[in-house]
Amino acid sequence: MIEAVPGLWLYYCYNAEYLFYPFSDTRTVGEMLAFHAEERRRAMLTYVIDLYAENLQAHPNAVSIDTAHLDRSGYYAKARAGDSGPKDRQLDFHGGLRWRFEEHVPPDRRKIDRIALFRAEKGLRLRDDHTFNEEEYNTYSCPWHHNLTAAICSFRTAKALRTNAGSKHDIHSFHWRNAEPFEWTPQQLMVLGLMDPGQWF
Repeated sequence: MIEAVPGLWLYYCYNAEYLFYPFSDTRTVGEMLAFHAEERRRAMLTYVIDLYAENLQAHPNAVSIDTAHLDRSGYYAKARAGDSGPKDRQLDFHGGLRWRFEEHVPPDRRKIDRIALFRAEKGLRLRDDHTFNEEEYNTYSCPWHHNLTAAICSFRTAKALRTNAGSKHDIHSFHWRNAEPFEWTPQQLMVLGLMDPGQWF
């Protein structure tokens, strides 16, 4: 698909995932990407934020739109290793259910960062770890200031942990002291620091 539409912005996600971006309740994706492109950016970092049902007895597969919760803390980042040291402006982000239940998640599936919004170019390739063969696409910002980031709110990890044979019998609740109801608003995600408006006001 990338080869077929050079120059166009693409977004990719999976079932049970929802895209949020700064001011998404009043502005369009097109407006955001136009601003992002003016800042000479061709890709946007998104964080995959785990959602889960408050009560797993009422919702055994952990999916509930009406009682969705998320973690308000427990997120961290570390430098992404390169051949000769840390990569410039690249970090591996962790947190959410993949961090709290990491014993059930393979190491190569624990990151929560994804370059889910990007401009297609000839020769661009998406790798298995949700990064691209063009390293600038994998950066969280340009060298001179912070850029926009977005969030993908996802039930996928919760559902997988509750349905996979290796983990479902060990997990009886995802609720903990740092859980809070998901309000389905971009403002909540910005207040929690789970996405950044950058210079876009």
